[in-house]
Amino acid sequence: MLLSVLASRFEAIMREMTNTIIKASRSAIIKNGRDFSVGLLTFDHRLISVEDGLPIHITALELSTGAVARGFDDVKEGDAFFNNCPFMGATHHADLDVIVPVYCDGEPMFWALARCHHADMGAPLPTTYLPFAATIQEEGLHFPCVRVQENSKDKKDILRIATMKIRASHLWLGDYKAQVGACRVGERRLKELVAKYGKVSIKTFIEEWMEYGKRRAIAAIRALPAGTYTYETRHDSVPGVADDGVPVRAIVTIDPEEGLITVDARDNIDCVPGGINLSEATATGSCRIGVYVNLDPEIPHNHGSASRIRVLLRDGCVVGRPQHPVGTSVATTNVNDRLITAVQCAFARIGAPFGIAEGGAMMAAGMAVISGTDPLRDNRAYVNQIFIGYSGGPALHGYDGWLTYNDADTSGMLKLDSIEIDESMFPMLVEARHAAIDSFGPGQWDGAPAMTGVYRPTHGEMSVIYCSDGDHTPARGVLGGHDAACSRNAKRLADGSWVALPSFHREACRPDEAIGFRSGGGAGYGDPTRRDPERVAAAVNRGWISRERAEQIYRVALESAANGYEVVVARARTAALRAAPR
Repeated sequence: MLLSVLASRFEAIMREMTNTIIKASRSAIIKNGRDFSVGLLTFDHRLISVEDGLPIHITALELSTGAVARGFDDVKEGDAFFNNCPFMGATHHADLDVIVPVYCDGEPMFWALARCHHADMGAPLPTTYLPFAATIQEEGLHFPCVRVQENSKDKKDILRIATMKIRASHLWLGDYKAQVGACRVGERRLKELVAKYGKVSIKTFIEEWMEYGKRRAIAAIRALPAGTYTYETRHDSVPGVADDGVPVRAIVTIDPEEGLITVDARDNIDCVPGGINLSEATATGSCRIGVYVNLDPEIPHNHGSASRIRVLLRDGCVVGRPQHPVGTSVATTNVNDRLITAVQCAFARIGAPFGIAEGGAMMAAGMAVISGTDPLRDNRAYVNQIFIGYSGGPALHGYDGWLTYNDADTSGMLKLDSIEIDESMFPMLVEARHAAIDSFGPGQWDGAPAMTGVYRPTHGEMSVIYCSDGDHTPARGVLGGHDAACSRNAKRLADGSWVALPSFHREACRPDEAIGFRSGGGAGYGDPTRRDPERVAAAVNRGWISRERAEQIYRVALESAANGYEVVVARARTAALRAAPR
């Protein structure tokens, strides 16, 4: 009982840290989109627990705190550290970690960490995603394990560096204060917890909690068949960086007897001259995520369970450990998502009911970084990533894809923007947003549809920067499931005509113009002709799939309902269609 109580207490501490960031942060990407995560680790860098964090943020936090410990031999109470350096355990330069050591009666026991994706980190372009940036010199600010507080007081010289370089620095500074506030809340609550239960009880809990996570993971792995399974996917071409695209292969070996899963990502190409290379943290996290989503979701995602996932990476590999100064600004998305996909889909090689289909890729223009000046607010500069159009989720055995999935590295944990809040914060108008018809991959279990929409500035010129993977290589179905539709991006000109936009692009948009997008749909799992006909009719009635396509793919005959605007299943004709030779 005490194990359960203390596990919940740690989760409650992180929930309070999360709420602190939500209430105190300034930028829309953090406050509204919730592109942030918190974590608690032991002082020897073992993850205790996570609470509602983004999977790619929280699955390898030990690399970041470990780098701080190696960089300082004088860590003390009252310190706080920055880390956003991908060569020192961070994910990419936009995800700034604030890390606080927690001392209880003079003994170092924990690390409290808050990781936030900042809207701007001072890159040459007003974005945090720079696919054409070959080195860190072409990216924004890097803080390679820098002490930002001492005696719980800010080091003003460090903050001056950031505020001088970063656009809309008043927002950045507010977000930083929210992060450090969250970590101090976590520090205070951990001290109270140890004071109440005593060091011996808390230390005993930690060891038992790690063992519990380990036992649960071993039990889940022993329920899987032994074998080695390989899956390969491909990121779209990035002109001048990866002209032929980036093939991504994962080799997954399941050893039920040892209760161990090994993910080998070494058989991939070397780093490319651009920002789409992964960091060690994102590569490690991606391999773990691809395994976790195929196991019992009730397993604690702590150090104990992570110890049953062995990740093999290669130095200098596009999905491995990059060597300084290679660019990694897009390390948390794009190729990263393809690696997660390769791992999670490898389990489908076992056959039903195992594995997952591919989810939609990102980031079409519905997730662009917008910037400019707002003439209605004294020409104040703004920069923010919008979250108004997510990709559809993949299907798995027994379940359709999740509509607001977004991508493999967030798995539905990002929040879809409120159109009204975006329009109140920035000089923009969202003309349309809805599910895109005929965009998902059909199957016995369907992928989720893509989102499509149109937006434009209301005043002044708006810069729109995005990195749209999936425009040429859509999400693929597994075990007979069909592929989804590709993503696409376009611009409506002043005369009302539309022109296609490149996949990796910066576009200037005036108030008499508009940006249109369709994100990637999720792929299907299993033979579509085995899908429940009633669910096919429901998808047609929602406007997610056309009647003609439904009848062709699922072999389900439909007829008009009595109300005149919906369809119902024509059972006799459906039985005949499905019984006929294919």
